[in-house]
Amino acid sequence: MSQPRCIDVFNGDADGLCALRQLRLAEPADSELVTGVKRDIALLERVRAGAGDLVTVLDVSLDRNRPALVALLSSGVKVRYFDHHHAGEVPVHAGLEMVIDTASGTCTSMLVDGYLGGRFRIWAVVAAFGDNLDQTAMDLGGSLALGAADLEKLRELGRSLNYNAYGESERDLLISPAALYRLLARHDDPLRFIAREGIYARLNTARRADLEAALAVAPRWSRDGAGVYLLPDMAWSRRVNGAFANHLARTHPHRAQAVLAPCRAGGYIVSVRAPADAGRGADEFCRAFPTGGGRRDAAGIDLLPLERLKQFEERFAATFG
Repeated sequence: MSQPRCIDVFNGDADGLCALRQLRLAEPADSELVTGVKRDIALLERVRAGAGDLVTVLDVSLDRNRPALVALLSSGVKVRYFDHHHAGEVPVHAGLEMVIDTASGTCTSMLVDGYLGGRFRIWAVVAAFGDNLDQTAMDLGGSLALGAADLEKLRELGRSLNYNAYGESERDLLISPAALYRLLARHDDPLRFIAREGIYARLNTARRADLEAALAVAPRWSRDGAGVYLLPDMAWSRRVNGAFANHLARTHPHRAQAVLAPCRAGGYIVSVRAPADAGRGADEFCRAFPTGGGRRDAAGIDLLPLERLKQFEERFAATFG
């Protein structure tokens, strides 16, 4: 009789990577990895598992994976699910363990941190920085008595890990999320990863260069309450899409931002950021479009058709402008 398999399904951004690193430090396992670019959300469709296998899902929307999740549970697969995105209706099943919290100011790595009793919290600090939750990350880092220099290193790491996840496909990225996780998995402490792995400097340098290029692009339009940016049709545009949106959100905390980058096959990848005092969340706004979703302050649309650009801008202006 074959042994039960362990399969880890995770978002390829900082939050997904750091959530998995915490879990596997607590529960070492030779698991199969299922991941991809940040916009590759329907990951459970790629899982091939049978009765008795354990699938752990991290930082992936249940709302976008419900049919595949139900199919796995019906096949006798045990599923453990950690996430902070809009979930919609959650299946009730004895084989499903759910840890979901969609509150603003949280991320999946923080849910895993709570689940593990804070044993590997330094990774949650990295994830919070990557998710643009700087004050939360500082508070978490304060509980570990981390100094200012180390916190700044973790901030840069979180932003660089997050930057690497954006792209239309993995060919836009500097390194695939699965390969990046395997490098992270060599280290118990992210500060050691920073000191010993050359990929960190490469990601950090590329992120800064791409962000500088994005900052040179004038907004398509800008108002007191909202701004829209359309980046050129380049690989760097797709890579920096999220990092640029986060930068704009930090620079203009009371203004909604939308950053669009053209896809090779047509249409746009969209990142939306909504301020905390907005009457409507970024996730609710994006879910009005097919392939849209996320969380209240940060969401996106995986593919906005060319013919819907005008409609998107009109709705964005009416909602936030």
